[in-house]
Amino acid sequence: MKIAIINGPNLNLLGKREPGVYGNTSFEEYFETLKTAFPTVTFSYFQSNVEGELINELQRVGFEFDGIVMNPGGYTHTSVAIGDAIAAIKAPVVEVHISNVHAREEFRKISHVSAKAAGSIIGLGLQGYELAVKWLVERK
Repeated sequence: MKIAIINGPNLNLLGKREPGVYGNTSFEEYFETLKTAFPTVTFSYFQSNVEGELINELQRVGFEFDGIVMNPGGYTHTSVAIGDAIAAIKAPVVEVHISNVHAREEFRKISHVSAKAAGSIIGLGLQGYELAVKWLVERK
């Protein structure tokens, strides 16, 4: 099984950025834990701060992979184009957010991704990625 993890803007700063909200672990460190937890899954990982690069990656893996776990970061609330890309591909996408976006600023309650995703996991920290992978593996 092939699962792509795609992270959006500022998630390259995990472990450094607002540790009270996002924790002290970098995504690269967490990714190793995730790969160990799912040894039968072939993972790819992509992170970009650029909207178009995220769309290109969705299109690249969206017809080849069995599933995608995506944290679009701040683009969740602004990018109709990322939502459209998710709707255009075959692979199911699970939207993940480390923080509870509904408990934050008002504008974060809007998502252009949720309606296009197979599901959303919000506010459970990095464990949200593990839960998303588990769901994708079990649905196969």
